[in-house]
This record gives sequence, structure tokens and C-alpha cells, in this order.
Amino acid sequence: MDRINRILKNESYREYLYKNSQEESGRIFCCHNIGHFLDVARIAMILNQQDGYGQEREMIYAAALLHDIGRWKQYQEGTPHEVASAGLSPAILSQCGFGEGEREAVLVAVGNHRNPSVKEEKSLSGLLYRADKLSRPCFACEAEKECGWVAEKKNLELAI
Repeated sequence: MDRINRILKNESYREYLYKNSQEESGRIFCCHNIGHFLDVARIAMILNQQDGYGQEREMIYAAALLHDIGRWKQYQEGTPHEVASAGLSPAILSQCGFGEGEREAVLVAVGNHRNPSVKEEKSLSGLLYRADKLSRPCFACEAEKECGWVAEKKNLELAI
């Protein structure tokens, strides 16, 4: 997991996490922070094993750690955060030792993490999509009634 630890220590990565936290400082709904990223990674690892996706651990963690790093750009510029995150990720992945094919797979997954058409795929994209959606504990959220998510999207009970 050396490359994953390099992501966590990467200066740009840390800057983007900080920018997310600044933009969401008063947010009462789910935030896009390291806790969320690790929840997504761990749920993806469970799904990977449980459902036989066959994805490599470092690829899962890389996609999960990067999938929302551009959320601050959505707040500041209106850029969809999956687009912003996919745009911010290549340099980090390259600096942390991921090869061209690996970078491409992670970028596709990051770019598709809000695309319901990949939901059933046994790919890194499908895995990230499912884990991201399952990561939100709506059943325990004090702001659930005020949340703009449609009822069908909310996790009102454990699904794994």
C-alpha cells in the first residue's frame, strides 16, 4: 500500500482535502472528506471480495481516495465534481507511481462514480459507484429529513 500512502501524503491531495473542508465547513449534510473516502474504500473492499469483482486493493483505494477531491470546484465553479476530480487526479496518480493503464482505469472509475449505468458492472467503475452510494448512513443522519436525495437513493437500512 506504499502508493496509497503516497497519495495520502501528496501535497496537492492534501490541498484538495483542505479546500473541500473549507467549502463544507457549515454543511449539515454528508461531507466529502477523508472519512467518506475511507468508508467508500472499505465498503468497496467488502463488495470486491463478497461479489467477486477481482479488483486490486491499491486500485480500489486509489479510486476511493480520489473520487470526490474536486468537490470544492463544484462549489466554486459549478464544475460537476466527478469531472473535476477526474481532472485533478492524473498528476497525483503519476506522482505516486501509478502506471498509464492504472491511471486510466482509476480516472474512468472516478469519472463514472455518479453514473448509474455502471452500477451492475463488475469493473472498478461499478464497484466505486456501488460503494459510494452505500457509504452514506442516512438511517442515522440528523439531517436526513432535510436532505435533497430522493427517497430511493437514501440508505435507510444497512445493505451489505
